[in-house]
Amino acid sequence: MNNSENTILVPFDFTEIAMHAVEHAYMFSKKNNMRICLLNIVKKETDINGSLEKLKTEATKINDKLGFLPDVEVREGTIFKTINMVAEEKDAVLVVMGTHGIKGLQKLTGSWALKVIIGSKIPYLVVQDSPSATQEKKIVFPVDFKTENKEKLVWAEFISKFLDTKVYLFSTSSKEGAIEPRTKANLVFCKNFLTEKNINYELSLSEGNGSFSQETINFANKINADAIIIMTTRDIAFHDYVLGANEQQIIANSSKVPVMVINPRTDLMKYGYGGFG
Repeated sequence: MNNSENTILVPFDFTEIAMHAVEHAYMFSKKNNMRICLLNIVKKETDINGSLEKLKTEATKINDKLGFLPDVEVREGTIFKTINMVAEEKDAVLVVMGTHGIKGLQKLTGSWALKVIIGSKIPYLVVQDSPSATQEKKIVFPVDFKTENKEKLVWAEFISKFLDTKVYLFSTSSKEGAIEPRTKANLVFCKNFLTEKNINYELSLSEGNGSFSQETINFANKINADAIIIMTTRDIAFHDYVLGANEQQIIANSSKVPVMVINPRTDLMKYGYGGFG
């Protein structure tokens, strides 16, 4: 994979939150000289030219502020389909998207951010604030009994190629500190993988109080984490949106910790990684 030819896509709606997303994308792009493309989505074709000029102006401001000139793209469509379509067209390796969390009616209908992400073949980094200035980035990696935990390891390694990272394996456990056998097997696999890839890590256990999602958020907040890596629920159903899927709770966390969201998949060869045993 020639990183110099890869693109990070940033949905851009001219808000402060979108600028935070640009800053995160820039942080990822610096080490490997990747392109960043700003994508604005309009409802009508007649709005494209006006939005494009406005987007070019923003790109110039970004160049003045951060020292790089992003590509710009305007498409007619909806956020629920167009972002993923453009990401595929551009062979993007990552989408960095700003979100305002769950507000108003979204508390009842579910997080629109999760609805956008479902179906994507590449990971999303969902952010609510500017990136921290720390050199070493703390990445929280929740571990439970699901086999999808192994897929997340690919993306933990992916992040480590762009940033100086430390991975915090955060495992489910009972109040007595007992770990379910399948979770323990996943932990062993994770530790072996990270050791083999020479990625710095440490292990912490949940306290067994409340939902694992909330405990993950609390732990991330406690260590001032720079990101949480999660998987979406395989074959997510409508009631997950209505009642609040676990992922949705983490994505919109009130601590504003960035969240890398990955959909379960098997075709990881595009990124130069083999499958798992």
